[in-house]
Amino acid sequence: MTLDLDRRAFVAGLAALCAAPRALADSIGEAGESIPVPQEKDVDVIRDPIVEMMRKLDEIAPFEDMAPLWSHRDVELQGEVEALIGRLGLEANVKKRQLGLAFVDVTEKTPRVASVNGDVMLYAASLPKIAVLLAAFEKIAQGKMRYTNAVETSLTRMIRESNNAAATEMMHRVGKEYIARVLLNPRYRLYDPKRNGGLWVGKDYAKSGLWKRDPLHNFSHGATAMQVARFYYLLHTENLVTPEYSRKMKKLLSNSAIDHKFIKGLRLVNPRAMTFRKSGTWRNYHADSVLVEGNGRAYIAVGLAHHDDGGTWLRQLIIGLDEIVYRGSSRWTRHRWYR
Repeated sequence: MTLDLDRRAFVAGLAALCAAPRALADSIGEAGESIPVPQEKDVDVIRDPIVEMMRKLDEIAPFEDMAPLWSHRDVELQGEVEALIGRLGLEANVKKRQLGLAFVDVTEKTPRVASVNGDVMLYAASLPKIAVLLAAFEKIAQGKMRYTNAVETSLTRMIRESNNAAATEMMHRVGKEYIARVLLNPRYRLYDPKRNGGLWVGKDYAKSGLWKRDPLHNFSHGATAMQVARFYYLLHTENLVTPEYSRKMKKLLSNSAIDHKFIKGLRLVNPRAMTFRKSGTWRNYHADSVLVEGNGRAYIAVGLAHHDDGGTWLRQLIIGLDEIVYRGSSRWTRHRWYR
């Protein structure tokens, strides 16, 4: 069972409603535009029957937060991350909210967390395809979709190559409304109005196919750095769907075919590390996310940038973040060129 065993009514309701999704439309603006954060009373767009059922169940028997990263902020790690941002000359960009960053050292059982603009939602292009991946495996685990060779191939192309046609095809198979409900599910809370949003996929990866933009910021494909970090933390701890399916998702996130941003930086300073990654690019929006494992250490890094130089920032940042984790290790070699 993918969800809590004591919540069978919720599972039945979810499956029933997803089998007959409502026809919804949204024609607001162009991708990447944002609007002011609405007041709580204006967020009714996400209050459909299944979401309400989720919330009522959560009030009666609260779901445990399996990725409470906000509770594990580390002062020392935060200082090192802020010092890195200073060395790279990005303080002004942070103040302008052009850069969001989350960094989680998961080497030990208790995570150490640092972030800057971690709860700022930005357009994230292809990075939110990880939400489609999660929803697909939820549906597979519920027996509503078979994990065939064709499905595996489509998911692989969507993640490793960031193929838009494969992503759109998978979104149609899974259902955009179903994807939204998985993100809103109290088990995950990967989109949470109380945390200024998070992961959202409301449109095909094509010129058409708009379903619904996120209700807080009007993004068709959006993310916050902290919520993406939570996705990777749940993946790392095998708390996405089931341990078996967490491992399958992790495998699909390996061997990225796109050599830029985080991967390009890691290839220079930590080429033997295992990486599990999804990135995104659209115009001057740059996003990257990675779980790095190797030499007895592991960490999660997520960067979202809205700037022409965003791709360069992310490459420089991952080099510095990697050094923070591996400093003192026999593997670590200082590289100063990124400053």
